Amino acid sequence: MLVLSRKQNQSIKIGDDIELTVVSVEGDQVKLGINAPKNVEIHRKEVYLAIQEENASAASSSIDVLTAFAKNDSSH
Repeated sequence: MLVLSRKQNQSIKIGDDIELTVVSVEGDQVKLGINAPKNVEIHRKEVYLAIQEENASAASSSIDVLTAFAKNDSSH
């Protein structure tokens, strides 16, 4: 992990298209501004993990339904 120190209003560039700016620091909370292309998804980590879990659950359910369908179809 790369660790960089930045002060308020200072930025970090990621590639050519993404810029993170420290908007404010209040106590133990840091507010970041993110400039990125619209096609780049940006989520808080806990939201990203919840989305991944939901996607895995949906994929698993789809496989279960298809497996059950295939079993029922082959019995006819």
